[in-house]
Amino acid sequence: MNKKEASELKKLFTPANCAISRICGCYVDAEKNKRTELKEAFLSLPEEEAFKYFTIFKSALSGTLGKNLVNMEFPLHTEEEGGTQNFLLKLRDSQLKDDSLIEEFYDKVIASYDYGENYYIILIHCAYDIPARSSDGLEMYDASDFVYEFIQCTICPVKLSKAGLCYNSQANVIENRNRDWIVEAPETGFLFPAFTDRNTDIHGLVYYSKNPELLPERMIDELLGCVIPMTAKSQKETFQTIIEETLGENCDFETVKNIHETINEMLEETKDEPAPFTIDKYQMKKLLENNGASQEKLEELEQRFTQDEQEKNPGFLASNIVNARSFEIKTTDVSIKVAPDKTYLVENRMIEGRPCIVIGISEHVEINGITVRPIAAQHSYEEEPEE
Repeated sequence: MNKKEASELKKLFTPANCAISRICGCYVDAEKNKRTELKEAFLSLPEEEAFKYFTIFKSALSGTLGKNLVNMEFPLHTEEEGGTQNFLLKLRDSQLKDDSLIEEFYDKVIASYDYGENYYIILIHCAYDIPARSSDGLEMYDASDFVYEFIQCTICPVKLSKAGLCYNSQANVIENRNRDWIVEAPETGFLFPAFTDRNTDIHGLVYYSKNPELLPERMIDELLGCVIPMTAKSQKETFQTIIEETLGENCDFETVKNIHETINEMLEETKDEPAPFTIDKYQMKKLLENNGASQEKLEELEQRFTQDEQEKNPGFLASNIVNARSFEIKTTDVSIKVAPDKTYLVENRMIEGRPCIVIGISEHVEINGITVRPIAAQHSYEEEPEE
């Protein structure tokens, strides 16, 4: 799923375009006990409640692709009878009307989701008549060839509201506020099947995590059975290690600056593409080859990528490995940040036998908010004659 497809699905979570047929929910306490459950047609909910649910469902399709929203694939064995994908497919096909399947799903979540506080499992079934598109990209709502039928699961923390004072309008007094258990924005969730090329893809799903560095690996493995990709942080750290090890002694200031400039140019060229730009092994190899990597190191890199492909980690999302907003230089004592398109202002020079970072400056310079002259004014004072 790409960002355009995610935006298309988010439009379904509105009163005008609502495609939700049924909603189920289970409130679980910190001891993993089911406290209460919900099973009903979504359109039977009060309007105010429905709006709050819409916000939750949209949140689980928000964030950055490759970080908060991750496309995951099912291994082939999960699609066999008794496999995790097979179970999710049965759950979707039941339209959430099979109580035994729903209870089994709750039990699987509770058993595999490691969370020490209260939470609310929300499960919805949707059926979306996919509008056809004309040659110029316009949607034709009266022409639909396919129906995308899917389920979405969101898991929301339920926390006690903060203690405080409030105004009681009836008694016209300031008094202690009653504390309630509040359903917060989702921490994690998934959408199955995936929505790929604007159609159903039963071989994958889209996983959501509010914190991309805290994926619930046990739940993904046991409940979903999907291959867990590298997190954004892991991709960045792996990329940095590859650069340092492959370039070796050639990993100098200008070379690394050139690599970041090249990747940022690629990001700029592909910014309007719906799918996030991924650097594959061929682009990575060419990038390093153009920046002084030896043939021996490039062969080692080839072997590393072959292993990553077997582990379903075929490349790096460019947005995960470089900061498109700033170019950062750090020494032991100093940190410098420069806009990516202004890296030419920063140079590495030898001055009086010392390696230095030199920054080209304009006429306007500030120090702690105080405007200063770039070069200190030289004042000449005439010596007063002695008496």
